[in-house]
Amino acid sequence: MASGLALQDIHPTVERMVNTGDVEGFVALYAADASMVLPDGSTVTGREAIREVATQVVAMQGRMTVSTRYVIEAGDLAILSNEWTLTAGGESLSAITAEVARRQPDGGWLYVIDNPYAGPASGAAAAAREPAAGGV
Repeated sequence: MASGLALQDIHPTVERMVNTGDVEGFVALYAADASMVLPDGSTVTGREAIREVATQVVAMQGRMTVSTRYVIEAGDLAILSNEWTLTAGGESLSAITAEVARRQPDGGWLYVIDNPYAGPASGAAAAAREPAAGGV
């Protein structure tokens, strides 16, 4: 059975998992049926596909910062958004997210939809959507 985190812990945990290179910890933030939007606008579904994306991001050996914009809870669903920046090899990518989390039976929360590229941050719309970024 999947277990989740408190809503306010999701964004700090994303940042920590990327910065420590913990692919499995990152994947554990997602429900088994979760979907993630890629930089080109296509969508992948399931933990295995999300693991592939996380592996690419971690391989960049970058440093991520995540700043929560909002968290709105409504029953067993929540919508979240953050502004993230990933700096690797002298390059920086930034974007604003749109995320949906679902309450788990243990009361914790897991992502069910994650769009890391929902909007531009700091004027970085083109950079945040570059296919070479590999997703976040």
